[in-house]
Amino acid sequence: MASDYARALGGRLRAIRTQQGLSLHGVEEKSQGRWKAVVVGSYERGDRAVTVQKLAELADFYGVPVAELLPGGTPAGAGDPPPRLVLDLERLAQVPAEKAGPLARYVATIQSQRGDYNGRVLSVRQDDLRTLAVIYDASPAAIVDQFIAWGVLNQDARRALPLD
Repeated sequence: MASDYARALGGRLRAIRTQQGLSLHGVEEKSQGRWKAVVVGSYERGDRAVTVQKLAELADFYGVPVAELLPGGTPAGAGDPPPRLVLDLERLAQVPAEKAGPLARYVATIQSQRGDYNGRVLSVRQDDLRTLAVIYDASPAAIVDQFIAWGVLNQDARRALPLD
């Protein structure tokens, strides 16, 4: 029987995988068989213990820090992490370059730094939105509204992100 911690860890693994738009079989394909769907699924259900080494390798595969996979993974006293927003990169490709050029260049830089080239979605942080606001010479709230209008952010993004 899976422990509460194993189930919570599995939930984090599943959330990261689905956030990246991957099915279990998609993980197996993208990893060229390195990560078997049945094994990743058993980690996600908490049915199979994952070693620290395997967890670190999975974090590397997903392009996230190991702490993102751990339940309560923020350092003690750090508080809750700022909410994340997910850019739809497929929709971004449909926005005219004269409008979305700065965003597309910023996204390419983040992808390069993270080694994350899934091409479908990209998580951004509140600090990223502040930087984009400077680039676009607008407020973070206006940038969120613009990205929603372009269809690259979900309608709920405005409520999900407390901008100061």
